[in-house]
Parts: sequence; C-alpha cells; structure tokens
Amino acid sequence: MILATRIILISLMAALFSLAQAAGLTIEITKGSQTAVPIAVAPFAQQGSIGPLKLTDIINSDLGGSGFFKTLPEDDMLVKPSDPAKIDFKDWQVLGQDYLVIGQVVGVGNTFNIQFHLFNVHDGQLLMGYKLTAGANELRRAAHHISDLIYEKLTGRKGSFNTRIAYVTSVAKPSGKQYMLQVADADGYNPRTIAESPEPIMSPAWSPDGGKIAYVSFHTKRSEVFIQTLATGQRESVSASRGINGAPAFSPDGGKLALTLSKDGSPDVYVLNLSGRSLTRLTNSMSIDTEPSWSADGSSIVYTSDQGGKPQLYLIPATGGKSTRLTFQGDYNARGRFSPDGKSLAMVTASNGGYRIAVMDLATRTVNVLTDGPLDDSPSFSPNGSMILFSANSGGRSVLEEVATDGAMQQKLAFESGDVRQPVWGP
Repeated sequence: MILATRIILISLMAALFSLAQAAGLTIEITKGSQTAVPIAVAPFAQQGSIGPLKLTDIINSDLGGSGFFKTLPEDDMLVKPSDPAKIDFKDWQVLGQDYLVIGQVVGVGNTFNIQFHLFNVHDGQLLMGYKLTAGANELRRAAHHISDLIYEKLTGRKGSFNTRIAYVTSVAKPSGKQYMLQVADADGYNPRTIAESPEPIMSPAWSPDGGKIAYVSFHTKRSEVFIQTLATGQRESVSASRGINGAPAFSPDGGKLALTLSKDGSPDVYVLNLSGRSLTRLTNSMSIDTEPSWSADGSSIVYTSDQGGKPQLYLIPATGGKSTRLTFQGDYNARGRFSPDGKSLAMVTASNGGYRIAVMDLATRTVNVLTDGPLDDSPSFSPNGSMILFSANSGGRSVLEEVATDGAMQQKLAFESGDVRQPVWGP
C-alpha cells in the first residue's frame, strides 16, 4: 500500500503542468555576469523590407543571454556604422567595448543576402567576415546562426543559439484541459505543436540527431511511450506494458531507450533495444528507480532511487551490474542529467527549503547550487554545455529559465499567460 501510494504521488506530481503560448514572449536577464565581455552589435543596414524583425535584436539577445558577453544598448552608441571603411575604433574604445559587429541586409524578393564583420576594437583587426542567404521565413534562424559564429570565434566553443527546445503545455477548454507537446527555437520563439491530447503528455526526450522525440502519453487512459518523427509527424508506440511506462531517454547512438517500467512490480530502470524491441532490466528492487539518463559515452546511466530512504542519484553500467550512489548531501537529489562532455551532472536538489538546480563535478563530487527558486525542476544542458534550461515558478506559474553552468548569469523566458514545464534542450 505504501509503495502504491508513493507511485500515485509521483504520477500526480509529474502530471501537474500547463500552458505556454509564444505570443507575448519576453526574455528577461535576471542575473548578469560581472566578467562578461563588452561587445557592440551595431544595427545592420537594410535594403528591402524584412518587416518588424530586427536581426541585431536577436543577436544581442543571444549574446547577452549567454553569460559570456555584455551587449551595448543601441541608444548608447555614438555612431552606427555598417561599412568597415567608415569605422573609427576610437568611438568604441571610449565606450569600453572589446568587440564590434557591423552588417548589412539586402532583400531581393523573398530572399535576403546578409553579411557581417566582427572586429577587435583595441587593434582594429578583422576577426571574421561572413556572408549568408536566407528566405523570409528563415531570418530568425539566420540571426541565431550569426550569433553562433560570433560566439564560437570569441570563445572557442560552439554556440547553441540555432538549436531547439521541447516542452509540455496545456490549455483550459470547456471540455477540460488539452495537453500539447511543443517544439520551438532555443529562445522560445516559433513554437510548433507536434502532439496534443485531452490526457496528460509528459517526459519529452530528443533523439541524438534531433529528428525524433520520445514522450509519454496517457491518451489511452494509461501511460504509453511513443517515438515521433518530427519531419513526418508519424509516431510509434514502443512501450505499453502493464503499469508505469515512463521517463524515456535516448542512448547517445540513438539505438536504445532507457525508461522506467513497473510491469514486474516496483518501478525499475530498463533499456529497450529499438531495433529488436528486446528489454534489459538494469535495476531490481522494491524501491522506486526512475528518471534514467545516459552518460555522454553511453557506458553508464544515472537514475533516481529512494532505496536509501530518500530520493538520491545512482550510477549503473548501461549493460547492467552494480549501482553506485552519487549523492549524499541533503534529503533530495533527483533528475540527474549528464553534461555533453560527461564531466558534470545537473540535478534538482533540496536546498534552504526549496528545490534548486545544482551541478555536480563528477571528478570531485562537489555540488554547486546555481538557482534560488522555490520550485526549480527539469534541468537540461544546452548542446555546448554552457547553459542549463529548466522550469521555475514565477508569480504562481511556471516559466522557462536558463542559468549558466557557473551560476553567473540567469535569464527568464516568460509568456503572457499560462505555464510551461518539463523543457528539454535539443540539437
């Protein structure tokens, strides 16, 4: 009876998520880095109309939200050049800028030719010159691509601005809630609903190539794991066992799925081979073992278990074997997620009366709490490992937030109304 009650409570907690619409999306930097590098992105000169969209607004938002750069407001600029020959670098030196970006956009019908230049303000050196072409419906992604190029040139690390996120929303209707699984740009714009149901949808997980998403649906009044191909919308049920079917996670090679099943009694972690549908049971106890996540090299899986009395993180070989407890500090550590380089682990930890996002250095086992919200949940690393996306409570509703892995910068992606939960950062 106690086990059944705990399972019901977990299911209820996981099902509490609601609406997020991209209309009225605002991005607010709530904590800035004191060591951010000053960079000025001058307004790009435009020939031909691109409507209300302003590429430099997107680039500034990307770079400023990365935690690495501090962008110069347009109103503070003394001049706004777009031609390299007309730059006086003293104008930017006096403003304390380290780097300058200028550019032009030329529209020809529904096609736009974009070029930009990146300069070192201190010595006037041209660091990068780049040209690209984009259709009218590709301009936001073109701006994100420019941000990625600048970020990589100046940091040596690939950017993650031109990537996507997935999350779960719901909307209240006269007949009841309608749940939706949505995919959007990494900054929350351009949302697209890929699945919806009057019954809960939860636990989205990206395939390594970004072409598919696994998720849990209750549209048949019981849990079932589906994999959906984004390009076609085709979906396939891969697990509909008796009891719990939950928490799917793709292996790094995309050929397997770790998930939680209770078909043999208590919830345990299994690995499903997608080609032959064979199952390997990794854990076998009366505890609740759930929320599996693969290591970057696919050799091991981290999962949450209450086998010690309280939820803690454990590590087990992906082929099965003896598990090792990873967390000992505090009464609650859950939802472990490996960083892309495999050197750290994001988690939800109980701290100072709330649930916060933390990162563990796997070499030293030291834990750094990054956030201070009362109900922070569902951490997910950016593809380059520099940021963590998570859901947070703000004003009584859930929003998306991002925090740098060193905690120096944090920003909020808020919508005019509704909630958004269980975000996951994709390729």
